[in-house]
Amino acid sequence: MNTDILNLTADVLVIGGGPAGTWAAIKAARAGADVILADKGYCGTSGPTASGGTGVWYVPPSEEARQAAMDSRDRLGGFLADRGWMRRVLNQTWDNMNELADEGKYPFPVGPDGQQMRRGVQGPEYMRIQRLRTTRAGVRILDHSPALELLTDAYGAVAGARGYRRQEGTHYTVRAGAVVLATGGCAFLSKALGTNVNTGDGALMAAEVGAELSGMEFSTAYAIAPEFSTVTKTAYYSFATFYREDGSVLEGAGSQGGRSVIARELLTNRVFCTLDGASPDDQAAMRLGQVNFFLPFDRAGINPFTDRFPVTLLLEGTVRGTGGVHVAGEHGETSVPGLYVAGDAATRELICGGFTGGGSHNAAWAMSSGVWAGRAAAIHAKGLGARAGDRTVSGAGGAALVPTGTPGRPDGYQDVLRVVREQVHPYDKNYLRHADRLTPALAALNDTWDQLRSSLYATDGDAVRARSAAAMIAHARWMYTSALTRTESRGMHTRQDYKDTDPAQHHRLLVGGLDTLWTAPSTWTRDLAAVAS
Repeated sequence: MNTDILNLTADVLVIGGGPAGTWAAIKAARAGADVILADKGYCGTSGPTASGGTGVWYVPPSEEARQAAMDSRDRLGGFLADRGWMRRVLNQTWDNMNELADEGKYPFPVGPDGQQMRRGVQGPEYMRIQRLRTTRAGVRILDHSPALELLTDAYGAVAGARGYRRQEGTHYTVRAGAVVLATGGCAFLSKALGTNVNTGDGALMAAEVGAELSGMEFSTAYAIAPEFSTVTKTAYYSFATFYREDGSVLEGAGSQGGRSVIARELLTNRVFCTLDGASPDDQAAMRLGQVNFFLPFDRAGINPFTDRFPVTLLLEGTVRGTGGVHVAGEHGETSVPGLYVAGDAATRELICGGFTGGGSHNAAWAMSSGVWAGRAAAIHAKGLGARAGDRTVSGAGGAALVPTGTPGRPDGYQDVLRVVREQVHPYDKNYLRHADRLTPALAALNDTWDQLRSSLYATDGDAVRARSAAAMIAHARWMYTSALTRTESRGMHTRQDYKDTDPAQHHRLLVGGLDTLWTAPSTWTRDLAAVAS
């Protein structure tokens, strides 16, 4: 174990270097804060956004256009979204995308009318610019430096974090007046492109200091991908015809509303498809919009518009789902002083309700929530004054860092990962939900949690992997506990044993705890009569 420690202080520590993290860091720095950003990978290249392209919920500021944009999501999300938050995000996203064009010089394509089309971004270029803007704002970036645990002061307020610098093989400590968690959602190491850094670490750290989560039952996001590729651009499959292994058409299968048909067929047989509904103009636009989608096809000599190719479903969990850390205020506050949350680490129910926002809504939420959390964290830290860096702090991390019993093998996290694959990845447990399958799966996850809390212990690089494994088990337990509590089908949470939507359960569901989990309806309400009118 390398005992060298890099000790740093800052006003604001941002954990995570994707869109939400970089926007948070930039805005915190511009608010006068001294900012450090710690990324699990290399800021600007790691994560799902940097690996591809995404649409953005960028809607012209006309009442008619904005109203239509909000209306389109209501029923899909089970009427759990909030119009006030939707408007805030639409307004902030409009400003951010214009800032990205005017100040960041992002090369948006130009339409036939000579105007830039700002409804989407190419991830690699977007994140290259975001890293450049972050460094120009004076932010200190710690690359390849995953955080392991949050620090708290004597009053329970968050006061920084400890982590590990993977390339240097050293530990680091950052004392800070406020922390922004922008660590992304959890895709459970499914190998969906860019998501292997998304293992739910931020949610575990938040829960360890007492924060709640919300919407964790809305986590059944599985994306269509070729068997031979990890690229998940499900929108392109709206042009597809799906086939059984014997060549017959798989009726009802589709990218929207028909993914469960694909999942059921995949339980026993392979599924094939052809993107034969795309016109020549569509094909040209698709190749221009998502170049990396076509690379595996071109290398294999497959024309996806005419040839049949085998597909699978890759779990994207809360990367595409809407669950995450509960947002307790308008500026990304959690219920824990000094802790803020942004992007996919936070619940997106506020704008998406119980149905995935796909790329566009999530991208808009990431940049908007990042702005709000960064600014608020800077204000909070400045309010503490010089004493922020002088506080007595202690580590809040438990699982894999402080076992309650006799420490076991440092590679014990491998056993935990096996349980994740067995209990979370399968379609018939996580996607085609039924109490008869969810209940034993949750029991297995609970047993694994008890065992890892007792004996899992690792240091240095193994600690990073062990903490991620613990975070995935914790994430899955919150998901399944919430899924069993919501005895209805709403949004993307579909119960095979409760197929109808229950008006009595028109509420968001909070979940929390570590060793003992709890759920409770949130106090948020929405007037459905007003929606109907």
